[in-house]
Amino acid sequence: MDSRLEQLKTWLIEILGTSVFTLTPASADASFRRYFRVVVDGPTYIAMDAPPDKEALEPFCRIARRWRDTGLNVPEIFHRNDKQGFLLLSDLGNKVYLDQLRADNADMLYADAMASLCRLQVATTSQENFLPPYDAVLLDAEMQLFPDWYLMHELGASLTTEQSSSLAQVFALLRENALVQPRVWVHRDYHSRNLMVTNTQSPGILDFQDAVLGPVTYDLVSLLKDCYIAWPRERVLGWVRDYYSRIKESGVPVSAGVEEFIRWFDLMGVQRHLKATGIFARLYHRDSKPGYLNDIPRILAYIEEVGQDYPEVRPLVTLLSALKSG
Repeated sequence: MDSRLEQLKTWLIEILGTSVFTLTPASADASFRRYFRVVVDGPTYIAMDAPPDKEALEPFCRIARRWRDTGLNVPEIFHRNDKQGFLLLSDLGNKVYLDQLRADNADMLYADAMASLCRLQVATTSQENFLPPYDAVLLDAEMQLFPDWYLMHELGASLTTEQSSSLAQVFALLRENALVQPRVWVHRDYHSRNLMVTNTQSPGILDFQDAVLGPVTYDLVSLLKDCYIAWPRERVLGWVRDYYSRIKESGVPVSAGVEEFIRWFDLMGVQRHLKATGIFARLYHRDSKPGYLNDIPRILAYIEEVGQDYPEVRPLVTLLSALKSG
């Protein structure tokens, strides 16, 4: 018996004033959170189940309020139960970007997503410590997931001293690249599974509770070098250049030229993809969630692509090739 689901149903009866509703899974999540669609005689809502000992509600609620005030289309919070870990939210629909994206509509959908991302970055303030910093400690901890979970657990590899040194040099390069960039509000998972096609203010934006103050290219990488869908390099670069022009015109403090911005973007992508590879391997080996393993080849292909254009990344590509073939 799913005791938390029964608790959620009891809570919904209390706040809705009726037991006549349907409750169906709304989306999968890589964390301990679960989402259900609640249909009550026509209106629909989303119920979030976030076990209090695993997931705090406060970051989600605090960020949702602030970002709605900036004009972003994030869920409205109708009811909140911190003790049990439940939220009742507005429903942004079921048209997930990943399911809607096609070659002939990608320009339009990404233009919408980049407009919202620009709005987010323009709204950035850092004085009151609204979001925690995406600092060297966090960047390093994320990259360490790659050797700890992908190399060791998935590939069963033990690095030599020389290989460890080579990997540390690449990590240092990626850390420096991230820290040198202008700081903006970073969603941290701004990709096709967390964006919804909506009738107004599209896209709807989900799963933002881990937001930080960090590198200006991070969310753009999440969007355009998505772990779940890939596009030709030249098309991606066209979108990056479009976004660069957009934020320059909007006043985001980016002094770099477009080619330096592209370098920031590409190297930021390697950092993110190392993290994602480690997380996806951990989801399988620690949490018994194998579904994300199928996305790892796409993620590693991004890293290999960057290695072709950036000699300083090639030691990582060489290491990966050796360990995968060995």
